Amino acid sequence: MGTGYVLYNLKAGYKNTVEDVKYLDTVMNADLKYINIMSVKSYEVFLSGLDSQDYIIICGGDGTLNRFVNDTENIDYCCEVLYYPLGSGNDFAADLGYSKGCNPFNITKHIKNLPYAIINDKKYRFINGIGYGIDGYCCEVGDELKQVTDKKVNYTTIAIKGLLFHYKPTRATVKVDGVTHTYEKVWLAPTMNGRYYGGGMMPTPNQDRSSPEHTLSVMVFHGSGKLGTLMIFPSIFKGEHISHTDKVEILTGHEITVEYDRPTALQVDGETVLGVTSYTAVSSVKTIDKENDCSDCQTTP
Repeated sequence: MGTGYVLYNLKAGYKNTVEDVKYLDTVMNADLKYINIMSVKSYEVFLSGLDSQDYIIICGGDGTLNRFVNDTENIDYCCEVLYYPLGSGNDFAADLGYSKGCNPFNITKHIKNLPYAIINDKKYRFINGIGYGIDGYCCEVGDELKQVTDKKVNYTTIAIKGLLFHYKPTRATVKVDGVTHTYEKVWLAPTMNGRYYGGGMMPTPNQDRSSPEHTLSVMVFHGSGKLGTLMIFPSIFKGEHISHTDKVEILTGHEITVEYDRPTALQVDGETVLGVTSYTAVSSVKTIDKENDCSDCQTTP
């Protein structure tokens, strides 16, 4: 093999990022060059300097991967991409059967032809999923806490407090491949490409990112009060919440639009977007319809 270009994110995880990245010297029998991913000003320029014998190792978490796939959209490159999971959640790695700190593995086929979402007139490619509801609220509160403390943010605690005191459910309209559904008291309505998000939550346990149909799944958690929701909520970490069929519905399709009756925070692979009233997620095999055409949309950085 040629040269390995290690793109690392100092903001991934919480501590010892540099030491963890340098561990690659002991497991990769190759010439490695280390590059802070935040210093890459132009991926078009960077990737044009690589050939098919070279390869990239992305070090970080789901947010780092999200940034890479969006920054490299519409750029052709011939080298393979490996992943070294070092984030705080590592849901993408878990979905593929890997864990934090495992040896780098090839993800080239998994980051091509990804689905995308239209959110506030911007286009976002996504790897794991889009969280909309109390999950977006948790990311919003978590981001605020990260500004004032270096301690690990406990999203489970944020979710419980939100369920009991702060977050108010919404009325939602969900449109899947042209069929419209309406729900009251919606707590969650994520659309997923993989099974995991939010550091181990499994809203759509049967979703398959490698499905030949390239379908997406939206899970609607609805109709329950605070205490009822709190009782069911922990089971989402094992995917057992889907047994509550009167409160949880999963719909599958190629184009999914979710609209709330008030603005709510949303997260895309862990990256927070504030003040969202609706989003549309589109499968990699479908071209979005003219009504929702995004030819003038900005692409997220």
